Amino acid sequence: MPVAEIVAYGLGYFYIVVVIAVSLRVIVKRRPPGVSLAWLILVIVLPYFGAVLYLLMGERTLGRRRAKRAEALLPPLQKWLSDIASATPPELEDEPVGREKLRRFVAGSVGVPALGGNQLELIEGADATLEAIIKEVDRARETCDLEFYIWHLGGLADEVARALIRAEARGVRCRVLLDSVGSVWFLRSNLVREMRKGGVEVVEALPVSLLRGLFVRADLRLHRKIVVIDGKVAFTGSLNMVDPCFFKQGAGVGEWVDAMVRVTGPAVKLLELVFVWDWLIETGETLEALIPHTESDLPFATGEAVAQVLPSGPGYEGGGIYQLLLTAIYASRRELIMTTPYFVPDEPIIDALQAAARRGVAVTLIVPERVDSLLVRYASRAYNDDLLSAGVRILRFRGGLLHTKSVVIDGETTLFGTVNLDIRSLRLNFEVTLIAFDVRFGNAVRELQLRYAAQAEPIDLQRWRQRRGYTRLLENAAQLMSPLL
Repeated sequence: MPVAEIVAYGLGYFYIVVVIAVSLRVIVKRRPPGVSLAWLILVIVLPYFGAVLYLLMGERTLGRRRAKRAEALLPPLQKWLSDIASATPPELEDEPVGREKLRRFVAGSVGVPALGGNQLELIEGADATLEAIIKEVDRARETCDLEFYIWHLGGLADEVARALIRAEARGVRCRVLLDSVGSVWFLRSNLVREMRKGGVEVVEALPVSLLRGLFVRADLRLHRKIVVIDGKVAFTGSLNMVDPCFFKQGAGVGEWVDAMVRVTGPAVKLLELVFVWDWLIETGETLEALIPHTESDLPFATGEAVAQVLPSGPGYEGGGIYQLLLTAIYASRRELIMTTPYFVPDEPIIDALQAAARRGVAVTLIVPERVDSLLVRYASRAYNDDLLSAGVRILRFRGGLLHTKSVVIDGETTLFGTVNLDIRSLRLNFEVTLIAFDVRFGNAVRELQLRYAAQAEPIDLQRWRQRRGYTRLLENAAQLMSPLL
């Protein structure tokens, strides 16, 4: 038999072995059917490339060392959380059924209770948020803890860095945790070297390298945005540490539009706990070295809002933010307004939105007209026909890349944080969501959503159905990849 024929047979058998082996691995893992089918298609159509891609990105592997640290940290952090919860129980008289379902889900899912006595202040826009953070850093007396996916050079973001250097110079311990991929250029900048020289601790979270990629999945990212000052004031929401005037100016989507919430009261401790967990996992420090446990460390009431915090991502059991979102949609009775930059959900979320609209809930989805990912842009549009047909109102925001992630249910309950309505955010990234059971904050976020709506164009179902055939083909093709986005 000629050598070429032997090689051809060998490659053919190897092809079959690779497809069978990786396909069995996909099936054994029992992920959602859409995700499993997408991987199977990719492995069969592109067996070698698909197999390598699956081994690098197909499983939520973060390494044994990280798992051991998490196991050791859980008991003391649960004790700390229990102390906080017993200090400020919420007022829950005459609680609506829908709100009770959400509160109990979060408590049962990750063990984080709802806490009363909070003040929640919505901050619209990057400039106002960054100026507020600088102001709090300049007031700090003990600690400044910051955690972001992206820190980008330029403008007011640089002023935050300089404020941290000033704080460190007067004896405040400043810690900054940044995602390795999202902040890759900043972490190698002169400004970071200046911060570290000034005493600011800057840690790279989930570092990426070729060797590490063989054992740990490289695309699981730290997508949280948290600022905690002295354990008494906190910020969270959609804004990365970026000044929109300097960030992605060449992307052709306009300036990014964000919102944050300033939190005082017991819920600050919940956000602090999320930061502490991430910091200890990355650095290996002990809890005792990071936070002193004293009576003064217990939370104090500053307002009347009841709030919970839901961290989510790999390693969090029970479906986390994904199931919370489904619960929220099904709990809605009158109105559901959602804003998200990236809308690439799965079938259960689409079904839930359609069911809500058909039972008379006024469902409004506000998304940017243009996003910075071509694949996401087409995949997102593939769902429009189904949603519009069910009565969901879809608005395309024309004032830039709308980056605010918010859900307001019946004006009473608000989900506000870092989570996009796509599978990556809902199942893969490390995210954080503030759940606010407060009519005042709900109205503030709803009014912000309505201001976004005023700058948006509604999609008309009949006109939408008249789009060109090749556009529909691109949308449907992109939708096939949506479980992997």
